[in-house]
Amino acid sequence: MTAQIDVGVKAPDFELPIAPAKTARLSAFKGQNVVLYFYPKDDTTGCTAQAVAFEGLREKFAKAGAQVLGISPDSLASHIKFARKHKLGLTLASDESKTMLQAYGVWVEKSMYGRKYMGVERTTLLIDANGTVARVWRKVKIPGHAEEVLAAVQAM
Repeated sequence: MTAQIDVGVKAPDFELPIAPAKTARLSAFKGQNVVLYFYPKDDTTGCTAQAVAFEGLREKFAKAGAQVLGISPDSLASHIKFARKHKLGLTLASDESKTMLQAYGVWVEKSMYGRKYMGVERTTLLIDANGTVARVWRKVKIPGHAEEVLAAVQAM
């Protein structure tokens, strides 16, 4: 069982692919607030709604001094196709190995119709400019969530 990340702890650094020949590192955002939103799968109904909601507020997040990064275990090719299809300018990172998802405690056992399986628990973290976790939203419900996260960023 992986440990969950809580408010007040230093967020583990990571390096994940975000585009062909590019990577994202948490440490590269030092001095900025970072929103990490973890989602299960590209191009599913809930994950699309969540990405579109964050995309719609992307400029407001930037104006508030926050980078937004979506992370799932899907491949980089899947992320690229998903972003093109839904006109997403968000940065989407791929963690096919699930190493970072496990380090952040969001790769968990889930259950659907009595069947148990491993998957991403929809979670959002707000990391402050010093790399410390400032807020955690677990088992996220999508309607209004991006707005709630933006309000938290603006209040920092």
